[in-house]
Amino acid sequence: MERFSAFVLRRRRLVALLALVGFFAGLGATPLAVQRLSEDYTVFEVNKEITGIYGNGGYQRPFIPVVVLPEGSSPEAVGAAFAAVAARLPEARVVSYADTHDPRLVGSDGRTTFGLVFPGTYSDGSPPGGGLGETPDDGPLISETMRPHLPPGSVVHVTGLDRLVPSADAGGVNVPSKILVGLLATVVVLLLVFRSALAFVPVLVSVLAVFLSFLVILLLTLVMTVHDVALTTMPLLGLGIAVDYSLLLVARWREERARGFAGDEAVHRAMAAAGRSILFSGVAVAIGLLTMIVLPVPFLRSLGLAGMIIAAVSVVTTLTVLPVLLARSRSRVSRREPRAWAVWARWVVRRRIPAAVLTGGLLLALAWAGLGVDLGLPESRDLRGPGTPGVAALERAGIPTGVITPIEVLVTGQPKPESLAKVAGVHAVLAPDTPKWRRDGTAILSVLPVAENGSAEGEATVARLGAAVPEGTQVGGNVAQSMDFRDRAYGAFPWMLGLIALVTFVLLARAFRSLLLPIKAIVLNLLSLGAVIGAMVLIWQSGGMSIGEFVPLTIFAFLYGLSMDYEVFILARMREEYDRSGDSRRAVVEGVSRTGRLVTSAALILIVSFAALAMTPEMDVRIFAGGLALGILIDATLIRGVLLPALVAMMGRWNWWLPGWAATLLRVPPSPLVSP
Repeated sequence: MERFSAFVLRRRRLVALLALVGFFAGLGATPLAVQRLSEDYTVFEVNKEITGIYGNGGYQRPFIPVVVLPEGSSPEAVGAAFAAVAARLPEARVVSYADTHDPRLVGSDGRTTFGLVFPGTYSDGSPPGGGLGETPDDGPLISETMRPHLPPGSVVHVTGLDRLVPSADAGGVNVPSKILVGLLATVVVLLLVFRSALAFVPVLVSVLAVFLSFLVILLLTLVMTVHDVALTTMPLLGLGIAVDYSLLLVARWREERARGFAGDEAVHRAMAAAGRSILFSGVAVAIGLLTMIVLPVPFLRSLGLAGMIIAAVSVVTTLTVLPVLLARSRSRVSRREPRAWAVWARWVVRRRIPAAVLTGGLLLALAWAGLGVDLGLPESRDLRGPGTPGVAALERAGIPTGVITPIEVLVTGQPKPESLAKVAGVHAVLAPDTPKWRRDGTAILSVLPVAENGSAEGEATVARLGAAVPEGTQVGGNVAQSMDFRDRAYGAFPWMLGLIALVTFVLLARAFRSLLLPIKAIVLNLLSLGAVIGAMVLIWQSGGMSIGEFVPLTIFAFLYGLSMDYEVFILARMREEYDRSGDSRRAVVEGVSRTGRLVTSAALILIVSFAALAMTPEMDVRIFAGGLALGILIDATLIRGVLLPALVAMMGRWNWWLPGWAATLLRVPPSPLVSP
């Protein structure tokens, strides 16, 4: 890395010019890239066909108007009210008792009836679809439209799974405000760390990395589809990853300055010590995100691709632009030693066994709770949103709550609903003979299950339907897509995990010339993942929220890379000190004392950024971002602050052992076992 830094500093004017050009090019490319990002998250072919032909349905969850009529009224009386909704939302697909005369749409009291409304577009003009809690709430509009056309004394409740999410509303993720919160948190934390104008240097590097990443994204949109998850992912990750790397290099440069080195020499020495760690960390992040790149789910590929791009660009900008900035800096440097972290590290080393047992036990207990994660949709009994009175009205009338989660069936040719109505677990099959339900030689059937889709019985009903439908008929809908996603994504996950672990082992074994340290790093990363999933189960799932099927995968991919970042920073410093002193315990103290504040600061920035993202009405995004913030908190404190130094102290000289045969395979010098 010294030769590379010399190469960069000899061309500092060219590097500065290219950085400036890249910044303005990225600034101009960002709005163009945003316009070209895809908003289509439908990954199930049947749902794509349904949406393509009918303009609604498929993955979309309908609104369920529940009408309680006054005594003596016929269910036919709801026809005008549902017709008014169809007129108010001309692209909607609407069905009620008046269209089908199906007695199963009427409760045991003879007065309670319900229907389905699939909006083609919502009242705010947004297209159908979206995550749980993400869709605009057209419930009040539907109620307002229906009431004037119902008999006096009628009561209307609009329910549906989206209306049962407690904070479901329109609006989406306010990306600029979340980025601003993350940026302000970054500046505050860096000012506390550096207490000088140096605090703004990592911010400049991260801003440059983000805009350059959008330039790369724009180029990619010319040859492939990139989803708009990149719009949220890259700025927030850029604030974290680029600042991580900048912190490491700036902190090492300050150490070299404190030792009396100045100018280019201080930069060369800092690059020699920290540059390799930054490079290895970037590769580690890429390995973690590789999980999503190879999965057969387009929007997850975009998420992983965005993460890999920001990681790669962050490495490049940190190792090129930052040395040029530091070489010109004349900032005063404090010679104070990091005493607080040294005191903490010595305490952990002295109490390494109880520290490892207690911390490891707590994390294992959380991981055990994580085995109970439910990736299905939530059930109405667990949710208490504005649609709750509608569910209660259905239950009072003896109508099964599964009707709020209809299953879409696409039929080519003449529909035969009678055969599907005989499938176990089916309450009713709706097959209106109207243009909104029959188009281009196809027909849509809405199968109303007895059990909600989020339950095991509800999923079993979908599976039985899939086995019972004749040729030319396909089962779609929200839960069918969820089940297909889980089969495809999680079916290959164990093999992918094994491959990632193997690549990570080779990378870290070469970096630290050790057999045990890479194994420990992989085990701790998996333990960290298990613990955060367990914590999410206890916090969110136990509180009635659903852990979306994509959440564990994405949290694994991001946490694996970010956790490995912290691991590399700490272990690299431990290895450096061990090579100098030959004392494992001293290496632990030195490694933690020199990197503890950096890891904590970097983690705090990401925690605040993702916590800001979690303050959104979209439940899927809220749980994903909240889980990441929680995972970073657990990893930076319990894992890297306690368990890692305790285990390294316990393993002693075995940490640094790399026998000759392994060194030959890895093409690095051996590290023989030193006598105690």
